[in-house]
Amino acid sequence: MQQENDAMTSGDHRTAELDVVVVGAGFAGLYALHRFRSLGLRTRVFEAGGGVGGTWYWNRYPGARCDVESMEYSYQFSDELQQEWQWSQRYAPQAEILRYLEHVADRFSLRPDIQLDTRVEAASWDREKGRWGVRCSDGSRWNARFFVMATGCLSAVNMPEFPGRDSFHGPIYHTARWPHDGVHFDGQRVGVIGTGSSGVQSIPLIAAEAAHLTVFQRTPTWSIPAHNRALDPEEVRRVKETYPELRKNGAMQPFGFDTRSAETAALDVSGEERQVEFEDRWRRGGLAFLGGYNDLVLSREANDTAAEFVRTKIRAIVENPAVAAKLTPATAVGCKRLCVDTDYYATFNRDNVTLVDVSTEPIEEITPAGIRTSAAEYGLDAIVFATGFDAMTGALLAVDIRGRDGMTLKQKWAAGPRTYLGLSTAGFPNFFFVTGPGSPSVLTNMVPSIEQHVNWISRLILHVIETGGRTIEARTDAENGWVDLVNEIGNLTIYPTCNSWYLGSNVPGKPRVFMPYLGFPDYVMRVDAIAANGYEGFEIGA
Repeated sequence: MQQENDAMTSGDHRTAELDVVVVGAGFAGLYALHRFRSLGLRTRVFEAGGGVGGTWYWNRYPGARCDVESMEYSYQFSDELQQEWQWSQRYAPQAEILRYLEHVADRFSLRPDIQLDTRVEAASWDREKGRWGVRCSDGSRWNARFFVMATGCLSAVNMPEFPGRDSFHGPIYHTARWPHDGVHFDGQRVGVIGTGSSGVQSIPLIAAEAAHLTVFQRTPTWSIPAHNRALDPEEVRRVKETYPELRKNGAMQPFGFDTRSAETAALDVSGEERQVEFEDRWRRGGLAFLGGYNDLVLSREANDTAAEFVRTKIRAIVENPAVAAKLTPATAVGCKRLCVDTDYYATFNRDNVTLVDVSTEPIEEITPAGIRTSAAEYGLDAIVFATGFDAMTGALLAVDIRGRDGMTLKQKWAAGPRTYLGLSTAGFPNFFFVTGPGSPSVLTNMVPSIEQHVNWISRLILHVIETGGRTIEARTDAENGWVDLVNEIGNLTIYPTCNSWYLGSNVPGKPRVFMPYLGFPDYVMRVDAIAANGYEGFEIGA
């Protein structure tokens, strides 16, 4: 390892040998390192950021927090870790999640095998050597038998190219690249572009601080109140005593965590009964709202009953009917990522908040003094882009990855991502990605999904080694069948009915393809059956 460290720190061009290169030091990269090392594999993680944490290192905008409850949004591979860590709130804020991941890195002595401030720029498959050649931003080069991208689904920033953006006289921020020393908006006129999750979380806090806030909304957002609170010690004790049951129950839920999913169809009960159920779930708050009935994501007619309930709530909260109408979505509830908020809709009752509907009043340019739409110019002192990510594929395609015969991953996925099981792609031997397109990933509790993927990949790698194989690669026919299955399942739901980042619709020019696999238990059942059948769909090279 000393030779490897020397090559890494000196910035020279010697090539160090590894079993596995992992890219990214968030939830996925940290667990991958821990798991691969436990198998005796020489592993090194490269991280572009200045610290571990992945998305929780970068996203420090006001109000940033998880939308899955803290006691479930955590690792389960170590019961000691589950028992010792103390979460403070129902929904953990960014700073607390980051502390948790830093604790994990220290507790399991992961840091010696993590190189920070280093971006993997390129990786190419060497057929003769049967290894990946990896080039990093510091000039170091590495050879590894296996190459694993653990860069996360939401890490590649989506920054729209508005004309005149560079002419603006004030600071411009993106929620996903927030300054680590914070930002103060006292007395300023602030414009926020975007009303997805980061906008929903940050807008109430920015409005409370700024002299005036102008929100530029392209599409209204569905949001359910979080009802966040401090965790009661007795509640924490009960959860810790029953963690095995909680995790087992979560794994059997469609979204991989306890949404209290009902077995009843919305259209099989009376309107009065639905009203009671929706009220109860609104009162409790959180993403479990969509678990009220088993057909809310399958039937548009059933979904309409939930959508009308939330529309009624929006109209009741927002005092100005014209503003309420702009904030009320016409799409199916949940076809875009459902948000969880604290006082989001009520924020638009403030005198210092203006809502601009850019679907009818589009942004034409950013000027030195602010933002000009087709109807007016809005004077601003600071601009915040809450425009999200090039989701699921952006971070993978940002690296120059070349498989057999020099084909790049970008070329392979030119018409949209094609994967087998959401963790590999034909033509790229010994290459895996964690929670990639074609896996449940963003439609689940990400941490259990990450652990499931890493465990499966590690068992596959171990199988290759133990059977004397040199390479492992998805077959094209298996990949085609998997892509067809993902689309077949997706088309049975409400998800493809609206433009969302699930389909890449938020990024101009990106192929419109529904990327997640819907149904965590079904996915696990399928991939475990594939493993039991000798990893069918893969070809092991001697």
